[in-house]
Amino acid sequence: MKTYTIAAIPADGIGPEVIEAGLQVLAAVERRDGGFALDVQTFDWGSQFYKKHGEMMPANGLEQLKPFDAIFFGAVGAPDVPDHITLWGLRLPICQGLDQYANVRPTKIIPGIKTPLANVGPGDLDWVIIRENSEGEYSGIGGRAHRGHPQEVATEVSIFTRVGVERIMRYAFRMAQSRPRKFLTVVTKSNAQRHGMVLWDEIAAEVAEDFPDVTWDKMLVDAMTVRMTLNPQSLDTIVATNLHADILSDLAGALAGSLGVAPTANINPEGLFPSMFEPIHGSAFDITGKGIANPVAAFWTAVQMLEHLGEADAAARLMRAVEHVCAKGITTPDVGGTAKTKEVTEAVIGAIRSSNI
Repeated sequence: MKTYTIAAIPADGIGPEVIEAGLQVLAAVERRDGGFALDVQTFDWGSQFYKKHGEMMPANGLEQLKPFDAIFFGAVGAPDVPDHITLWGLRLPICQGLDQYANVRPTKIIPGIKTPLANVGPGDLDWVIIRENSEGEYSGIGGRAHRGHPQEVATEVSIFTRVGVERIMRYAFRMAQSRPRKFLTVVTKSNAQRHGMVLWDEIAAEVAEDFPDVTWDKMLVDAMTVRMTLNPQSLDTIVATNLHADILSDLAGALAGSLGVAPTANINPEGLFPSMFEPIHGSAFDITGKGIANPVAAFWTAVQMLEHLGEADAAARLMRAVEHVCAKGITTPDVGGTAKTKEVTEAVIGAIRSSNI
């Protein structure tokens, strides 16, 4: 029997609630499948750790994570800790330090989840957004000078390297190639950003020559928001920069019904380091402790983790269980239901145990 080591980092807000729910359904899948085992170690890193130690994770945090097969991450952010400290102290150092340069965000309308789009239902919106996850607008390059004076200046420099753009573009074309429609949309803003974004466009065209079976088109990011909203059926696989895909994937989650159902995978495609899996939603302190956090994003994230580990059958079973429960109307208030986190979790576990799932 194969044993996978999982580092669980529940972190902040509703993170511990949904990660606990995710681990419960993973345990149910593990028992049902019988062909693998999960060895989970939990790390108490996050905002509470910061308040005690002055850092979001220990200085050797990355070294502690490297031996694991995967990382199951909750959410980061707290109302009494500045956002740039929480983000740059935990999530981004993990993504960048472990070279998880491909952020993969699938989006589809799950049966039983109502979309705000008119005349759109399951099957009409089925996308995978590929986000460049290591450089671009989130490179952390820049600074501030003359603080407090009228001439105070702040710079934020976007970094686009040929190696960084080419590797994410190849990953996106391969993803499109693996999907039935074999269609990729490259998101850009090269009309206004004439250096980094023009390089982005040029490399997209170069890489496309190596994938003659993939049809592709190009959209400016502002026009892309319109297309996603008014013509979702026209899209399939999407690739965009760190900032653009961050924004577009939140829009995608909302169009699919709720950020509470949206998953994310931060992938190191070469397998040199562990990849990290997290729900898209934030720490949501407004509902923390109320027992109504939507665990579906964490469950779908667990599906991605199982797929990455090579347990395709177990992943498919978990996804079927989630869809079955949502279709029955067992959902949390953010998507119009009345169920608690615990009730949704128990229903999914029951579906996993069912012989017809």
